[in-house]
Amino acid sequence: MIESLKQKIIGVTNATVSVNEIMQKHTTYGIGGPAELFVLPSNKQDLIDIVRLSKEHKQTVTIIGSGSNLLISDHGIKGVVISIKHCLRTINIDVDKIYVECGIMLGKMVKESMKHDLKGLENLIGVPGTLGGALMMNAGAWGGEISENLETVELLNERNEIQVLSKADIDFSYRSSSFSKDIILLSATFKLKKSPKEIIQDNFDLAKLGRKNTQPLNYRSAGSVFKNPSTKHSAGMLIDQSGLKGFSIGGAKISNKHANFFVNNGNAKADDMLSLIKKAKNTVKEKFNIELNLEVKLLGFNAEEIDEL
Repeated sequence: MIESLKQKIIGVTNATVSVNEIMQKHTTYGIGGPAELFVLPSNKQDLIDIVRLSKEHKQTVTIIGSGSNLLISDHGIKGVVISIKHCLRTINIDVDKIYVECGIMLGKMVKESMKHDLKGLENLIGVPGTLGGALMMNAGAWGGEISENLETVELLNERNEIQVLSKADIDFSYRSSSFSKDIILLSATFKLKKSPKEIIQDNFDLAKLGRKNTQPLNYRSAGSVFKNPSTKHSAGMLIDQSGLKGFSIGGAKISNKHANFFVNNGNAKADDMLSLIKKAKNTVKEKFNIELNLEVKLLGFNAEEIDEL
């Protein structure tokens, strides 16, 4: 079935297709087993056709961007994994409006807006990943969230139809959105504000310096592992006060610099990282009676492995 689907995709698209592609090459953690079928569409129409063909072949479809904010099982992912990082790459700016396709890295989007003296995105510099993933989880940093200046979102719905939603149609909250897991985000438009270059640059520099001073940028990570449980309690502080900063299991380690960043010391397995996540969650629960909820997304694990998470 997978080989048949592969040939169909090759026949009707310009996508790059591979069987049993090792996902550690496609994640910021550098962790992950094989994707049964891994596809890199070359354009938006390719993406639409690949999703349609996959559904016709009764295959599960998993969409990824740059592979940040993901922990993928050592056993890999069944079905079709589609990476949008090469196919949704357009940015257009018209006065104070910016149109961005969802395969664009957030850092590029920030820098392009700054070139046009547009304020509102610069706090997001350093947030890893693509726009699509950022919108799904309402990513944010240094007091700003991706949804703040959003106007519309274009998506591929469950029926494989293109649909446009206004911001009012979507519920955003802290590290969360109301997007269905069965849709694929294609592009978004934002309305920003013209501002003096100096103000934008100051905001950018503060965010960049804050990231450099507080995050383990020299190690492979997936960003923050847990959501902050409240404005009073950050996940990093709770893990630190539980005595776990620097704690490791196998090749996975809780960063000495920021306790909500779990890093790959070079040879970590997904099982190491998953065990470390469970250790932190359980210890914080025991010590503070506070439940930590995951920000990082888990893919390919069976229900028993992630039951307590």
